[in-house]
Amino acid sequence: MTAIKHALQRDIFTPNDERLLSIVNVCKAGKKKRNCFLCATVTTERPVQVNVVKVKKSDKGDFYKRQTAWALRDLAVVDAKDAVKESPEFDLHFDKVYKWVASSTVEKNTFISCIWKLNQRYLRKKIDFINVSSQLLEESVPSGENQSVAGGDEEAVDEYQELNAREEQDIEIMMEGCEYAIANAEAFAEKLSRELQVLDGANIQSIMASEKQVNILMKLLDEALKEVDQIELKLSSYEEMLQSVKEQMDQISESNHLIHLSNTNNVKLLTEIEFLVNHMDLAKGHIKALQEGDLTSSRGIEACTNAADALLQCMNVALRPGHDMLHAVKQQQQRFSDLREQFARRLASHLNSVFVQQGHDQSSTLAQHSAELTLPNHHPFHRDLLRYAKLMEWLKNTDYGKYEGLTKNYMDYLSRLYEREIKDFFEVAKIKMTGTTREGKKFATLPRKESAVKQETESLHGSSGKLTGSTSSLNKLSVQSSGNRRSQSSSLLDMGNMSASDLDVADRTKFDKIFEQVLSELEPLCLAEQDFISKFFKLQQHQSTCGTTTNEVEEMDGVALSRSHTSGVPQTVSSEKDMIRQMMTKIFRCIEPELNNLIALGDKIDSFNSLYMLVKMSHHVWTAQNVDPASFLSTTLGNVLVTVKRNFDKCISNQMKQMDEVKISKKSKVGILPFVAEFEEFAALAESIFKNAERRGDLDKAYIKLIRAVFDSVEKVANESQKTPRDVVMMENFHHIFATLSRLKISCLEAEKKEAKQKYTDHLQSYVIYSLGQPLEKLNHFFEGVEARVAQGIREEEVSYQLAFNKQELRKVIKEYPGKEVKKGLDNLYKKVDKHLCEEENLLQVVWHSMQDEFIRQYKHFEGLIARCYPGSGITMEFTIQDILDYCSSIAQSH
Repeated sequence: MTAIKHALQRDIFTPNDERLLSIVNVCKAGKKKRNCFLCATVTTERPVQVNVVKVKKSDKGDFYKRQTAWALRDLAVVDAKDAVKESPEFDLHFDKVYKWVASSTVEKNTFISCIWKLNQRYLRKKIDFINVSSQLLEESVPSGENQSVAGGDEEAVDEYQELNAREEQDIEIMMEGCEYAIANAEAFAEKLSRELQVLDGANIQSIMASEKQVNILMKLLDEALKEVDQIELKLSSYEEMLQSVKEQMDQISESNHLIHLSNTNNVKLLTEIEFLVNHMDLAKGHIKALQEGDLTSSRGIEACTNAADALLQCMNVALRPGHDMLHAVKQQQQRFSDLREQFARRLASHLNSVFVQQGHDQSSTLAQHSAELTLPNHHPFHRDLLRYAKLMEWLKNTDYGKYEGLTKNYMDYLSRLYEREIKDFFEVAKIKMTGTTREGKKFATLPRKESAVKQETESLHGSSGKLTGSTSSLNKLSVQSSGNRRSQSSSLLDMGNMSASDLDVADRTKFDKIFEQVLSELEPLCLAEQDFISKFFKLQQHQSTCGTTTNEVEEMDGVALSRSHTSGVPQTVSSEKDMIRQMMTKIFRCIEPELNNLIALGDKIDSFNSLYMLVKMSHHVWTAQNVDPASFLSTTLGNVLVTVKRNFDKCISNQMKQMDEVKISKKSKVGILPFVAEFEEFAALAESIFKNAERRGDLDKAYIKLIRAVFDSVEKVANESQKTPRDVVMMENFHHIFATLSRLKISCLEAEKKEAKQKYTDHLQSYVIYSLGQPLEKLNHFFEGVEARVAQGIREEEVSYQLAFNKQELRKVIKEYPGKEVKKGLDNLYKKVDKHLCEEENLLQVVWHSMQDEFIRQYKHFEGLIARCYPGSGITMEFTIQDILDYCSSIAQSH
């Protein structure tokens, strides 16, 4: 380590006029160990600068280079980590903390001790040494001895001190004069000793010679001391005089401080008073408006609103600490509270009377709407009440109890008013649907009770409700509803001019318009009321304000209102959007049952009405959900849509059930089955109704169920048929189904359309083969024998040598089937087919043409066998293919 120290002093610090006092070999804590040296140095020039220098060995050679230097005055803390246990780790706190690990504990201790000594000697600011053993730190010494001790320490620390340039020069001159000194050190030392003695003697003589001057100097010093004593006496007298002045100045300073403190307190007091006056003073005009303001005029309402806002600001002012203990503040707060209670009570009373008055005025307009399928307009009522919206918001923020009471009263009143209006509205809709009153007759006796109309409807319809849209029940209803015999007959005559299907279409179109008008009237009514509730009661439709403390649940006439209490003021726990929906549910509680009753009535009148209702209701639900999926209107219409969908499913199920229960007559032709025609009617109606509808998927599912049921029922009836062959039943009905599906072009039934065509084709072919049979029976038997011989291995040209199948036998069989007999047999076949087929489907010519083709095919088969088995015989049939075509054409034309 000593060699390294000398090398560092020579190479690095001497060129910079620095002396190296201590060195320690270290590496950074926690990183890859790359050793370096920390050096404690002082400058040789005054003033002395003390540094801690980091020296690192160069990567390119064996020499050292200076990397970083810190001034010792920047060192704040030296942390040795542990004062008891020996540890090589220590920290130096400069601009940041540097953590080091020494190569040995001894080096670390020596370095820290050197830093402590340098701090004691050169720095005014003391460095904090923590976790350092007290043995390493020397005790503080008096300032007089400090330099000598420190100097001694420095000499002790500095084991090697290099000569400066002047000393080196003197030694060189001396050694030049004493060349032998190099060879004889003792002689050189003796010479130096003799010269030193000569110098000491000269110094003593010089001192003795200057004794006189010394005595003169001492005298001068004594005189100077006397002058100093006199000056000190004067200074003491001056100090006594200044002491009294100092005391007076202290008194003046203390007085000024008290005056300044008093002014400061006065300013603060004035500020607090101005704050209270500015924020807790309510104008006389506002007080008068709160106590006596007119709540009926627009100007009075505006004045009351401004006064209420000013009162709320005064009550909600954020008082500073201690204000609430002032008697005047307490009195003002009590006055504000009394004003708030008085105005809240007056406002609640007035709004309740407004509710009652407006309800009375509104009920007087019901008569003009009773005869028409329209609902009264509540816009004037809403417009008048919306003038109080800001006051309702003020009441909600200041007195929630009265606000809640007004909400309850509004719901109670409106629910009764809307219940009367909606029930009367639905009464008119039901009467228009059933047609119990003629178009020209005025509704003078309306509104009637719902139960009476329901009872009348049930008595008129009974439990019929045929799924095919029975016109007879509607005719019966229109006949029985009129008490006048003459009007009954005239209505029947009018209906006689229309077909049943025309009546069905007219009735269904009328029902569709009425149902659409009902929904179109209800929708704006609910939306207008919901918009009014949100504005009047200050309930945000798209935001939620939730409480954060204890929850309570109150029930307000069946409507659960969730609340929480924070500091005695109730706040809604559920969102205000839910509050709107709850209020709407309470106010319009009769809409859903009335809609369900109307839907049940429409379903009783004609089950096909469920198709119209499903489309209309789905469209209105879709529209409502686009506006607000969680609104009352969306929820209510969604619930009713479930009922409509059930009725639709019930309609489909009943049609399928009717198919299973179909019974056919054993004495008459089957023809086109009723449920096949009904499916055609259903599909045509459904396609016209569900065009571009939202619930097209429901219809497609119903189509699949119905068509499969139709297929199965046709199979069942065909198997049970006794009068009409099975193939005819299958052929005609599947042909009708195929034609229906081709005409309507229902995309989801493409597979069923192909299946229907295949079944029609297969059963047509089967019926033709079965009905045609073997018109040339003996000839058929003959050639069957020929084919049997060929199958046994006899060559075709050798068949004529068989006794039973020679040419003579063939000629004999052919003679039995002249053209006249063939035509007669075909004529009988035509009549037979005509009896089997029905006129509705008009398949006679198709079947007859297929039989013609089959007969010609058999003829060609026989000719081919004759040509192959009897070559060159010249045997031919007594009629030709052209004869067959002429026979078939003449038979078809004759019938």
